[in-house]
Amino acid sequence: MNIAIFGGTFDPIHTGHLRAATAAARKFRLSQILFIPTGNPPHKPNHHLTPFHHRYAMVALACAQDRRFVPSLLEAPTPDGRPHYSINTARAVKGSLRPHDQLFFLVGADAFLDLPHWRAFRSLLELVDFIVVSRPGFDVAEISHHVLQGVVQPRRGRSPPDTIRLRHTRLHILRGVNAPLASRDIREAVLSGKRATGLVPPLVEQYILKEGLYRPAPAGQQ
Repeated sequence: MNIAIFGGTFDPIHTGHLRAATAAARKFRLSQILFIPTGNPPHKPNHHLTPFHHRYAMVALACAQDRRFVPSLLEAPTPDGRPHYSINTARAVKGSLRPHDQLFFLVGADAFLDLPHWRAFRSLLELVDFIVVSRPGFDVAEISHHVLQGVVQPRRGRSPPDTIRLRHTRLHILRGVNAPLASRDIREAVLSGKRATGLVPPLVEQYILKEGLYRPAPAGQQ
């Protein structure tokens, strides 16, 4: 089986996330994509996030449209509030796989360029194959310059042009995904009174409306 980890705050999960996941599943023949909303991300203050149970519920609703999409509680909040690190999540998933299963890590181009700020990022690069979702104007040379110094293997044979060989793994560039959305834009749209129709799956939009997410807090609850 080919399995991918797809992590993030998913606040909220939107159609761009799903387009990227669908394209990755098709190109890399993924049997499962684990959508893992993070409970305590190390890089974002938790009090700025929508409560985890709402974000996980939206992920579960979005995953219902494709049997390959699996919502995961691997990074659910812990009582002590410890942050979740991708290296630990990847090790946990890898340890649960069979010997011939292959693990990928699906991530957007901008997030991947931030990889040097992640804990034990070089260990993560050596543990899993990365699928980096490209964007318009993205220069693959940025990856080698900012992230992969010292870990790229010389190109041998006829490797695919969008594949970069590392010491123990490969990095794949996924092109052609039209996913210009950002969760922040959706939150701001809802806050200003606009509908999220077409920006998030219908069930997620219904959940946002039902739970009153991303609306101004009532007077006295600011």
